[in-house]
Amino acid sequence: MPCWFDGPLAAFDTETTGIDVERDRIVSAALVVQETPRSAPRITRWLVNPGVEIPEAATAVHGLTADHLARHGRWPAPVMEEIARALAAQSLAGRPLVVMNAPFDLTLLDRELKRHRARSLDAYLGTHPLRVLDPRVLDKHLDRYRKGRRTLTDLCAHYEVELTDAHEAAADALAALRVVRALGHRFADRLAGLQPAELHTRQTIWHAAQARGLEAWFARSGNPEAVDPHWPLRPELPAAA
Repeated sequence: MPCWFDGPLAAFDTETTGIDVERDRIVSAALVVQETPRSAPRITRWLVNPGVEIPEAATAVHGLTADHLARHGRWPAPVMEEIARALAAQSLAGRPLVVMNAPFDLTLLDRELKRHRARSLDAYLGTHPLRVLDPRVLDKHLDRYRKGRRTLTDLCAHYEVELTDAHEAAADALAALRVVRALGHRFADRLAGLQPAELHTRQTIWHAAQARGLEAWFARSGNPEAVDPHWPLRPELPAAA
């Protein structure tokens, strides 16, 4: 029986108007499904007209302009519904979901669902919760003393995964999926005996420890910046009084 990293995997990625998960919006998203490392990936793409201004800084990253989204994007409400149902279908099918820096993409999706559908991501998942594999968390835990950055581009270079058209949602999702497969093989002695559900649970602990370490590093550098320890979804902020 093949190890999980040689079996069915799905991957999800978004492009957005910015980096604030509470206020920014999704402008494109992609879901990639691959049954084995050698099988052709099945890709679903969504393009969204968020109905808000697209900052120049965001366009500089992903290349999507307000004009292009107004002409080719769809309204957010039906798109968010489709995305949530598509992710729920992966959970129901038992496919682990690869999400690079999961607390960003999944939290942003959760807030978009609440904004446009008045439902949380968990409400769509029901009794089949996601089993998330986050290459950033996995790599930081398994190779914690390696120096350098750990963006998707960095991880692709380190694990010898091709990344073309970076910051296009489908390209990033597929690259993250391939990084997880490569990471699985490189650390097979530590990962092969763990099932994705157990890995999901362990990543909540690993990410919290990584957040504490980063926060301590910020403090030593004179920057008292808080780092959210929650993974793979951040809790909603309390409403302002």
